[in-house]
Order: sequence, then C-alpha cells, then structure tokens
Amino acid sequence: MRRFFFFVLGCAFLVVPSAASAQSAAQAVANRQQELQNQLNQLEGQIAVQQQLLDVAQNQHQTLQTQIDAFNAEIRKTQLRIQAINLTITKLNGDIGVRNRTLSELSAQLAAEKESLAQILRQTQMLDDSSVVSVALGSKSVSDFFSDLDAFTSIKRALAESFDRIERTSTATAAEKEALQERLAEQEQLRTVAQLAKQAVEAQEREKQKLLAQTKGIEANYQKLIAVTRKTAAQIRSELFMLRDTAAIPFGQALTYAQAAERATGTRAAVTLGVLKQETNLGENLGTGTWRVDMSPTRDQPVFVYITQALGLDPDQMPVSKRPSYGWGGAMGPGQFIPSTWVCYGGFVNVKTGACAPPSGFGVSFWQGPWQYNASKDRVRRLLGGSAPSNPWSPQVAIMATAMLMADNGADARTPAAERLAALRYFAGWTHAKNPAYAFYGDGVMRFAAQFQSDINQLGGS
Repeated sequence: MRRFFFFVLGCAFLVVPSAASAQSAAQAVANRQQELQNQLNQLEGQIAVQQQLLDVAQNQHQTLQTQIDAFNAEIRKTQLRIQAINLTITKLNGDIGVRNRTLSELSAQLAAEKESLAQILRQTQMLDDSSVVSVALGSKSVSDFFSDLDAFTSIKRALAESFDRIERTSTATAAEKEALQERLAEQEQLRTVAQLAKQAVEAQEREKQKLLAQTKGIEANYQKLIAVTRKTAAQIRSELFMLRDTAAIPFGQALTYAQAAERATGTRAAVTLGVLKQETNLGENLGTGTWRVDMSPTRDQPVFVYITQALGLDPDQMPVSKRPSYGWGGAMGPGQFIPSTWVCYGGFVNVKTGACAPPSGFGVSFWQGPWQYNASKDRVRRLLGGSAPSNPWSPQVAIMATAMLMADNGADARTPAAERLAALRYFAGWTHAKNPAYAFYGDGVMRFAAQFQSDINQLGGS
C-alpha cells in the first residue's frame, strides 16, 4: 500500500521539464528580449532627435521652409513611433509565448495533482470502509495490523498535502491566466495605437503635399495663403466639433462647456477638447458596438442596465465602443467611460456595500448589484448643477466628466508634462502610462490641444 502511495506522490511531477532545458529556453527568451529592448532604446534616441528638430521648426518665424521642416520632423517622428510600437508588440509576443507555456505546464501539473488526489481518495475510501476493529480482527498478525494503521496515517497525510498542492497550483494558474489576459489586451491596444499613428502619417504627408502644390514652393505664395486661410472668430465658433457616438456640436458650444469644466476642475479647456478629439479618432478607427456583444458580461453589462434604466434609455439603442479582437469594449459616449468606471462619476452605488468600487474581498459578485442611483454621489451633476442623472452620451456631461477624470489623473497641474501624462493615464491606465509605446496617444492629445488653444487665443483676442 505504501509503495502505491509513493507512486501517487510522484505522478504529479511527471510533467515538469528538466531544469537544464527550462533554463536554456529561459535564457534564449531573455537574450531575445534584451536584443529587442536595445533596438527600442535606439529608436527612442532617434525619436528624441526628431522632437528637437520639430521644436526648432515650431519655435522659428513661420515660413514655408519651417512649416515643411515641421511636417518632415513630425512625419519621421511618427514613423519611428510606429517602428517602436511594432517592436514592443514583438517583445510582448515573446512574453505571451512564455506565459502560454507556463500556463500549459501549470495546467498539466494541476491535472496530474487532481489525478493523484483522486487515487489517494480511492485508497482512503478502501480503508474507511472497514473499521479499525475489523482491520485488527482480519490481520494475520499484530505487525500487519500496525502496518495497516501506518498506511492509513500516511494516506491521510498525503491527502492533506495533495489539497495544499492543488490550492497552490490553482492560485498560480489563475494568476498566470490573468497576466496573460493583460498582455493580450495590451497587445491589442498597441495595435490600435499603431493604426492611428499610420493614419496620422498619411494625413501629415497629404497636408505637406497640398501645401507644396498650393504655394509651388514659393515663400510669397505661402504668406498670401496664410492671410487668406486665417479663420475669423465666427468661423471658429461655427465650425463643427465632432464627438464620438453622438451628434457633432458647434465648436463655440463645445468650448463653452469645456471652459465651464476648466473652472470646475482645473483641466485646461484645450486639453479636454484634445482628449475628446483623440477619442473621436479612435472611434472612427474601431467603429461602434452593442452592449450585449462588446461589453464585459460579468463586470459592465449588469451596471450598464442600471445606468440606462436610471436615464430612461433603451440599452439596446445606445452606442458603445466595439470590442477589439481581444478583451472587451463597451465604453460609453464621447468621453468613452466604461460602465464600471462611470458609476463613480455618475452617482451609482452597490446597494449591498454602499460603494461605487468593490471593497477588499469582493469579486465578480460586486458588479451583479443590485445598484441604485444616488443623486448626492453624482459628481458630474454636482458640478453642472443639473436636476437629472448624468448622461454620458450628453456632450455637456461628457465634456465635464472628461475634464474631471483628466484632473483626477493630474492634468489640473496645468504643465505640459502633467497634461500629457494625464492623457496617457486616460488611455492606458496608470500602470502603462509611462510606457513609450503609448506615447503617440499623449503626443496626439497635446498636438490637438495646441491647435485648440490657438483658436481659443484668437477668440480671446490674444
């Protein structure tokens, strides 16, 4: 019986590869990752050079040549960004491969440990079916009796150890699955950024060629073009400001909302508009989805139903962001808030906990609700002074909420570095905000913000 017991203990470890082969594979992966990192570092150096050229061109007197230099530097910088993003994706693929192998090994180990447990349980049942007395009476000798008792004790101990091993392996497997899902979602997000960057390069190249065609490369023609194309205040105000998943509004109206949000939150109006412009571009690239298909069924769908009910809306008619090839979509309105984030801005609380975010120890069950709207918790409504629940599809509400989240991310410091970092946190979260691969999003927001600030200054007479 004890020989069988040792066989059971050993079978859980048959799936573990040799230490030498595992170490060799790990070293090969580490070498490749370091090689990719070195290439990324070189690209970042080249990007920095292009940024310096761009700064010089933008700070000089506006001439045709400085404008062309600025176009060239911006185009080259964005092209380098795309190369860096693609390298990061390649590097991420290596990590995903390692995690897939680790997950496979953990899954095989868990299966073997469960089989080991099953065999131990079968042996325990064989002994438990007979009482100690019957075992003693049936023993041929006293030594056989104590030998059987010793086997019984050993199996009980093995049972406890097997439970412990299964628990540890299950925990490790769950953690590895979560890490793998994060890497896959990050990969998808990077592909989206790369697509946006590619579109930006194409647009910049078209603008440069258009400028050269209009001026025929002559400075005097360029200066005349500037004078002719300079927009009036009325043109700036009436120009349509596109918003994601809702109708466009005049820029003057958007600016009024953004300036009210600036007074309430400290986030510059131009920066808030820059974020909304970048999000609209993302929407054009990704398309629109539906909540039943594109939204997380465990975290966001239950909350979404309560949000739309409180607003008197049909959830099936409300546009949300489309789900990417990996991960979940379901973000709402121009500001692209996912429902589980919106609850803390729009005044929804979990009835059981009275909180809008899960306290320690709560998992998926927290998002199942029930939920209720609490006007005193509606942060956006308090700042707007409204009388109805905040609607994330409303332009005024979306602009205020975007400014609030940007302020929560640090944009109210009102320095270029703080505003850019806040925009990156808006897109990639605090964990990935400083990853150079996401720089294009932050750069894009700041570029749009500069354009909007120029319009704002013209409207203000400065």
